[in-house]
Amino acid sequence: MMQLPSKGRPWADLKAELEAAKADDYSWRDGRMALYFYHLDDEVTRIAQEAYLAYWTENAMGQRAFPSMKRLEGEVLSMGLALHHAPEGAGATFTSGGSESIFLAIKTARDWARETKGITEPNIVIPRTGHPTFDRAAQYLDVAVRRVPTTRNDFRADPQAMAKRIDGNTIMLLGSAPNYPFGVFDPIREIAALAAAHGLWMHVDACVGGFLAPFVRKLGREIPDFDFAVPGVTSISADLHKYAYTAKGASMMMLRDADLQKWQNFTFNDWERGAYMNATAQGTRAGGAVAAAWAVMNFLGEEGYVKWAGVLMDTVDRFAAGIGAIPGLEVLQPHELCIFVYRASDPTLDIGAVAEAMTQRGWFVGRQAEPQGIHLHLNPAHRVAVDAYLSDLRDSVVEVRASGSTASEPVGRTY
Repeated sequence: MMQLPSKGRPWADLKAELEAAKADDYSWRDGRMALYFYHLDDEVTRIAQEAYLAYWTENAMGQRAFPSMKRLEGEVLSMGLALHHAPEGAGATFTSGGSESIFLAIKTARDWARETKGITEPNIVIPRTGHPTFDRAAQYLDVAVRRVPTTRNDFRADPQAMAKRIDGNTIMLLGSAPNYPFGVFDPIREIAALAAAHGLWMHVDACVGGFLAPFVRKLGREIPDFDFAVPGVTSISADLHKYAYTAKGASMMMLRDADLQKWQNFTFNDWERGAYMNATAQGTRAGGAVAAAWAVMNFLGEEGYVKWAGVLMDTVDRFAAGIGAIPGLEVLQPHELCIFVYRASDPTLDIGAVAEAMTQRGWFVGRQAEPQGIHLHLNPAHRVAVDAYLSDLRDSVVEVRASGSTASEPVGRTY
């Protein structure tokens, strides 16, 4: 067991050790990672870092002590709500990430249904393509999850199949914008109409697309309606630290009606200190994450976000076209925004072995289990990697064909 050093060490030595520790990490700067990072350029990163450092010590929970935190957070939330066509009287919470936003959505829906409908054994009905965090949060909250396989051939949720799983204890339906496995939008209008017809909470998981889809739409690309412009949508989760390019630890949980937040809040009075109220799953919250979000959003503005959305979509198009042109590979269709999957079109080609060959060439490969394939989740930083990736992929396919090799481990390993 490592012990705390008896004496401190010079920062120069520690800094050098930290840099050396990265030696075996995949290079995100070269676009060699399929997930885990979002990057525009060094200027935006520097702005986020400097803004974060400006609020390094401030606790965003203590907004009476730090009224600047209340103002900055309020402006970030207001910008997010406006972007998602929120009506007057909507509300939002700044969270640490998509997982917390989803947790709060389920918690709020559970307590709303318990108080207004008397439901004590709640369940939620979600597409099988919904993120695993819904099951994780539901496990914490003692809510049953009914995952519904799609019978469609476009990887989207099947509202008719979902309808068959609704019963008197159902509290919530889910649609993703887009879903993570295939990068396509669920039919949000249909799911929201189904929820409204049964008096259910309707949540849209826009953790990936929330701060990208609106700007891609402004480029003239067709994006399905998914936000509060759709009647029946109750809440939306959207990550700032993904395609708003802010510092990690930043997401939003938005509510069509701010009055619903009374079921989100935790309140407590039975201790000597006095009344305590919190709208998040956190106590202390990093003020730096709020300040970085505020700074980056104001620095880029709508013009900047539209520009970078164009760069990203051009990058996606280049990857998809190049991969589709390699004999033996096919890109799954449809795909929208920033995520897509490709697989072997030739049954004699083992896509798992191709993934391993790419790993040997220094790429961190995202692997898809159903169907077996390779999963790409792109951001603008990948624009520098297109040619190198396609070249290595062609070589990997040739190598696997020549050797007839098969994968040494299962393809579907996400994290």
